[in-house]
Amino acid sequence: MNRPAAGFPAPDVESNPVSAIAIVPVTRPIRGAVRPPGSKSITNRVLVLAALAEGNSRLSGVLDSQDTRVMVESLQRLGIPVTHHSSDCTAEVQGCAGRPPAASADLWLENSGTSIRFLTAVACLGRGTYQLDGNPRMRQRPIGDLCDALNALGGNAACRLGNGCPPVDVLGSQLRGGTADVAAEMSSQFLSALLMASPCALAPVDLVLRGRLVSEPYIDMTIRMMQAFGVNVEHAASGRYRIAPQRYHGTGYGVEPDASAASYFFAAAAVTGGEVTVQGLSRNSLQGDVRFVAVLQRMGCDVQWGESSITVCGKALGGIDVDMNEISDTAQTLAAVALFAEGPTRIRNVAHIRHKETDRIRAVATELQRLGIAVDEHDDGLTIHPGPVRAATIDTYDDHRMAMSFALVGLKVPGIRIANPDCTAKTYPRFFDDLRALCDGEA
Repeated sequence: MNRPAAGFPAPDVESNPVSAIAIVPVTRPIRGAVRPPGSKSITNRVLVLAALAEGNSRLSGVLDSQDTRVMVESLQRLGIPVTHHSSDCTAEVQGCAGRPPAASADLWLENSGTSIRFLTAVACLGRGTYQLDGNPRMRQRPIGDLCDALNALGGNAACRLGNGCPPVDVLGSQLRGGTADVAAEMSSQFLSALLMASPCALAPVDLVLRGRLVSEPYIDMTIRMMQAFGVNVEHAASGRYRIAPQRYHGTGYGVEPDASAASYFFAAAAVTGGEVTVQGLSRNSLQGDVRFVAVLQRMGCDVQWGESSITVCGKALGGIDVDMNEISDTAQTLAAVALFAEGPTRIRNVAHIRHKETDRIRAVATELQRLGIAVDEHDDGLTIHPGPVRAATIDTYDDHRMAMSFALVGLKVPGIRIANPDCTAKTYPRFFDDLRALCDGEA
């Protein structure tokens, strides 16, 4: 059998060809440039905003992944014409002017949290009966607080099993408006869903946060994107948002590269002592996860900010204590980097990631221990104590971020295998291809 190129994940030839892949360590620092695909968070938001708009929208840079496909398919089931061209990453959407036309629809959302939460709010704007469901893990992910807030605004959404999780049944009758308390500590997606649906209500909507908001940059993203479609949100007081009845207007919109995905390439530079440039991102990005490079900078890396690029230069790494609440999707990336730092790293204030695609705190702790690493699991995060790393096959828990993060370990340590690599299709189907190209100097 031909030896795979350095850093390239090779098929598991001992069993199913896609059951696991081996990551071969690189023999030199990684140097190159890469442009990740469009942001999943932006793609799913812009599809909803274009769907609710009056008129047509043409979108560019659209991500083609499992999470975005289920969003497109569900909007189509709601009677909204969406044409997605995966070949050139574009989409055309004929907006419904705030009223989904389908009288009934069954929506299957796999394990896409953004899709089921955003579409539960969208369904409340229709006139009909709608069911939203997903895979077994989705049925463990909370959505009851969102249903309660929608119902306070005149919606009719209920968790069918009475446990605060999907499946969700919606009897659409439009939203009348009013005031709703919004649980903020579980997921920012609840607030984003309510914000995007509220302009289509019959009367003004006041949203009042209950608890500390997690992942706040995603709310800034949502509001800025609403503004791009002609809608304004009043945010005069902390924890309070007011949205008057307004119309979204169809427009052209470009989706920027995914900053969460970019974190893996920045981290590759950090762990190999290399230099990697991610194109299409800057300080002005909509995505808070560009701040991950500031975490790497605290660990010792150099960071260069361009007008439409960010470069990370790997240096000797030191452990840090960091609050990652606002960039929690990069916590697993940092956990992989922490293995190669001098001294422990404490990741804190990310308790909400226990309710993601898997319990990410528990999953990271378990797999680090499988690698022979001492780790302290806390309610809100982890403390990682670097030490010798042993070979292992990493269980990914059907979580795309587990696969992509732990692949970084294999760039330095021989014998690292990633189980179920296809789970990266959720947000980044070509991740391992792009990692190979970067490692081979082709990017």
